[in-house]
This record gives sequence, C-alpha cells and structure tokens, in this order.
Amino acid sequence: MPLTRSTSPSRDAAMIAVFAGFVAALGLVPMFQPPGFAVPITAQSLGVILAGAVLGGRRGFAAVLLFLALVAVGLPVLPGGRGGLGVFATPSTGFLLGFPVAAFVVGWLTERGGSPYRLPWGILANVVGGIVVLYSAGIVGMAAVAGMSVEAAAVASWIFLPGDLVKVVLAAVVARGVHAAYPGLITARRRRSEETASV
Repeated sequence: MPLTRSTSPSRDAAMIAVFAGFVAALGLVPMFQPPGFAVPITAQSLGVILAGAVLGGRRGFAAVLLFLALVAVGLPVLPGGRGGLGVFATPSTGFLLGFPVAAFVVGWLTERGGSPYRLPWGILANVVGGIVVLYSAGIVGMAAVAGMSVEAAAVASWIFLPGDLVKVVLAAVVARGVHAAYPGLITARRRRSEETASV
C-alpha cells in the first residue's frame, strides 16, 4: 500500500519548521575545509536528504527553502557561524541553491516507492537527489564562482563522495525507522490515482 499523508496545514507547517531547524542545527557540526578545495565538507546535506525522505517532495522542498531564507536574512546557521547574502557569492553557492531541489527530488522519488518504505528504493532516491542532483548544481556553481571549468569543478568534488555515500545510506535507514513508527507521513501519487478511480 502506498504511503499516505496528513492534509492538515498546521501539521505540515510544523513539520516544515522542525526540519528547517534540524538542517540549521546540523550547522553546529564543525565543517572541514580540505586543503586546496574551495568548498567545505559539512553535515547539512544529511538534513537536506532526510527532509525529502521523511516529508516528501513538496514539504521537503519547503523546509529547505525556509532554511535558506534563514541563511539569507543573516542568521549564522551555516557551519562556522556563517550567514547572510554573501554566502551565495562563494563557491558553495551551487550546493546551497541545490539543497531545496535535492530535497524535492529525494521526496518525489520516495513518494513513488510506496509503503512500507523499502531501504533499497530509499537509498536510490537519496543517491539521485542527494548526490546526482546536488552535485550537478554544486559543480555548476563552483565553476561559475571559482572561475574554473566544469570538468575541473567535477574533479574537485570527488572528495565529498565517500562521506555523502554514508549520508544517503544513513538517511535511508533513519527514514525507514521514521516511516515505520509514523506511517502516513507522505502521499504517493499511486494512492491518489487509486482513490480517484474508486469514486
């Protein structure tokens, strides 16, 4: 049976706010700036992936967009106490702007996995959104801001891959536990189609 979602606007708003706060809280984890690399390694992409995997596409996107709004108004919610519009002019800008898109893709694919949450499908959804989509945005942004070729930016991104592979698996394991404990968090389009057909 596909996953279902509560339609309560207040519940949606609460979960969006909670996950925006969760992504912000991961900014307290110290970043690691590898020597010779323009973009630091942070834990916040884990929160982005989890937002999509737990909330689904629409609310995952909204949660991460709210987080970026907090960044834009100057709250120091990025690792190292960074915040403000200036961070969108750094080599990290592509990754930051790709965060909500990555959350949406993870959530969109998760919704189509149905219920119960299946770990292999969850990992695949996380890889597509949290690595393929996010890296695509990040590489383009890094190339544009740092003045390097797209190929050079892609090569420079290899250092993120081992840690991000761990994140996508960890996020899938956590999401499976959350969906098992709280079934009905998100909707699958298949379910809506079935209900429409039965009316």
